[in-house]
Amino acid sequence: MRKITAFIPVELIESGQRITGEGVSETIREALRQMRHADACRRWLELRGTIDLEADGTTLAELREDKEYDL
Repeated sequence: MRKITAFIPVELIESGQRITGEGVSETIREALRQMRHADACRRWLELRGTIDLEADGTTLAELREDKEYDL
């Protein structure tokens, strides 16, 4: 963890806390997690059509089969 000081408009903090139902710190953590998620989604979408996934019907059927795995 890292302790920070941030100047954030009261309206943003209050509306965020209403949404999360949490305190200031958890609300900010949730906002940052969502920003990280949105960035990852954006980067995945940028890859659309650039990755060649060769899988035929047999391969897909094999992937769907129930299999036992040693964990």
